[in-house]
Order: sequence, then C-alpha cells, then structure tokens
Amino acid sequence: MTSLTLSRRGFLAATATTAAVAALPSTGIAAEADHAPLGIQLYSLRGYKVDEALRHAKDLGFDQVEFYSGMLSTNASADEIAKMKAKVAELGLSISAHGVNGFGKNEAANRKVFEFAKALEIPTITADPSPESFDNLDDLVKEFDIRIAIHNHGPGHRYNKVVDVLRAIEGRDERIGACADLGHYIRSGENATDVIRSLKGRLYGIHLKDFAEMKQKTEGVILGKGHLDVEGVFFALQQVGFPKNGAVSLEYEENPQNPLAEIRECVAVARAAMAKVAG
Repeated sequence: MTSLTLSRRGFLAATATTAAVAALPSTGIAAEADHAPLGIQLYSLRGYKVDEALRHAKDLGFDQVEFYSGMLSTNASADEIAKMKAKVAELGLSISAHGVNGFGKNEAANRKVFEFAKALEIPTITADPSPESFDNLDDLVKEFDIRIAIHNHGPGHRYNKVVDVLRAIEGRDERIGACADLGHYIRSGENATDVIRSLKGRLYGIHLKDFAEMKQKTEGVILGKGHLDVEGVFFALQQVGFPKNGAVSLEYEENPQNPLAEIRECVAVARAAMAKVAG
C-alpha cells in the first residue's frame, strides 16, 4: 500500500479567513483540497439526532465527519449506508473514518466490520482490537486495503501508552497503525507531539482533544487551554508525513447537550494553528 503524504503547503495551507473557521469540502480518499481537512468525531455531537448533528458539523466549519456506531451502526443495511453517504455529500462533507470498533477472535464478525467500511468507502477503521484479533486483521487489511487505527483510551486501558500501541503493531502489516487520541495520552502523562513523532509512518488518525491535567480524572477543555500544544501538533503531523486521507477529528466530550459554542472555539484555535504552521 502506497501512503499518500502531504507537502508542507499541501498539508497545512488553511485559508486565513476572518474567523479562521471557513472550510472547503473534501472528497475523502482522493481528497485534493488545498488545505488539510479538519473533521469532527460525531460523538462530540451525541446530544443531537444524526441529521441535526451533520448540519451542525457543516455549520461549525468542518470538512469531514468521523462516525461512531451511535449515529451509524456497523449493522446498517446497504440502503441505510447509501442514504447516509448521500446526506453527508449533500452537505459538502466527506466521511473520514468510523469507530471506535472492537475486534476479537470471531473472524466473521471482524469481516463484517470491514465489509461495512468498504460500503461506506472509508480508508480507516478506528479500533480497539484484542490481542487475539491481530492475525485475522493482518489478513483483512490486505484483502480490503482498509486501515486499522488503534485508539488509546487512557489510564487502565490496554493501549494506555504509545509504547503499548507500538508493541501491538510491531511486525504487522503497515495498514495496522494508530489513531492517537491526544487527550487520553495527556491523561496518561504523555506529550502529544512526542506521541505523533513516535508513531511516524503508522499514524492514520488523530482525535484532537485537550485536558486540564495530566491525570486519570480531569476535565476536558478548549484546545490549547490545557496541556495540548496545538501548533506543535500540526507541526509534528507535517514532519511525520501524516497521510492526506488520514482522519484529523476534533473530539470535544464536555457539555453534550449544548457543546456548539465550545466546539466553535476549538475550531477557531485549530484553524489558526494550521494557518500559522502553513506560514
């Protein structure tokens, strides 16, 4: 599998609009937008029904959405998948990924998730795979040419530290890599930019998230108001050659019934950092 990477300008040439939140539509795997797509993990909008959440994603200035099963089940029918793809496209958005999905020793169940991802036409499945699933996943990523991106969930999780992910993917097909939830890495006491550099060549997703403190129990905050160096994140993504069809998804977990103002702030911070790094 050939990895598509961005040049300095191609990855981060975000348009410097007044509010730094204007978005250009992207077209998924073959995206050729003149700036890096910025997406949202729709779990951030879980207080809304899916149609309303998608409209909010568009209005907030996102290019892409990352679905989770609460808004699009992996058991969805072909007709349901087609209708959802049409709704997203009508809004000028694209679908970057789906997750977080579990994988175990049941090969038929694992295959079903890949068949779903193929129908959804996404390049990446965000995942929490069990150790016994990896031999089967090696076969499936080759067959479908769809990536598995291991998601960390912070202290107490089997993929707590970046070294846990690196050990899991060692010797595996290059399409088995990581979706780095930067907020959870902060909770695990790790520096987000160091994590990105450690995962060079195997990093296929980012959950852009900030926390107030580097400890297990802490509060989610607006990007840059906690321990996340937002500009540093985008510099690091540029340096490691983050794939053009990788998923950069804002995830804001606070205030689920009315998070729009906070998410808009996060978008402005992210866009400003992208524009600054683009120079």
